[in-house]
Amino acid sequence: MNTSTTLERKTAVHGVPWEDAYSYYQAVQVKDVIYVSGQLSHDKDGNFIAPAELGADGKPVDFSTMEAQMRQTYKNAIAMLAEFGATLDDVVEETLFVTDVDAAFSVAGKVRNEMYGVPRPLCASNLIGVTRLALPVQLIEISFRAVLK
Repeated sequence: MNTSTTLERKTAVHGVPWEDAYSYYQAVQVKDVIYVSGQLSHDKDGNFIAPAELGADGKPVDFSTMEAQMRQTYKNAIAMLAEFGATLDDVVEETLFVTDVDAAFSVAGKVRNEMYGVPRPLCASNLIGVTRLALPVQLIEISFRAVLK
């Protein structure tokens, strides 16, 4: 007997061009869990906030905009979570993908505490160094998992 069960899913997008190009949703809710795809540091129109300066080889040459990118990335995550009636208080795990671990580590505590509004956010956090992200001007991408109460 072949049976197929499809989970009921709710989805959300920001409406930025790369969602169609890559063919994905920014977030998917299944039951009480929200899976938020890697968020970037763009505004509502898809313009990048604090893009990295690139060298002739197309790679970042300056990581000083890491803090501004990180802050905007969290703001985008907050907006995405709100689509499901959730906040950062509902986040149980986050993963930061960064092109410079030292630059990210030096500002992460400050920005995370500011965005979560507490001195030590109540979620698991992973900081992973990568050689590059999908868009070269990006220094950071953060994915989240949240559980609704």
